[in-house]
Amino acid sequence: MKEIIFLVEDDPEGGYTAQALGHSIFTEGETLSEVKENIKDALKCHFDEGDLPVFVRLHIVKEEKFAYA
Repeated sequence: MKEIIFLVEDDPEGGYTAQALGHSIFTEGETLSEVKENIKDALKCHFDEGDLPVFVRLHIVKEEKFAYA
């Protein structure tokens, strides 16, 4: 596998959640650096050594609100 994509979102309770698109891989972390390390660990658990993706793409979604008035 060449590439895998993770959807990374703010967790309402703090930190971030990350979910792989097309695979049953889910992890979380307090910082983006921690999420990246946890993704690496999760990939090692999910794939065999020869099947690990070469690239990991993070699609980071940030939701913001503001008042319109």
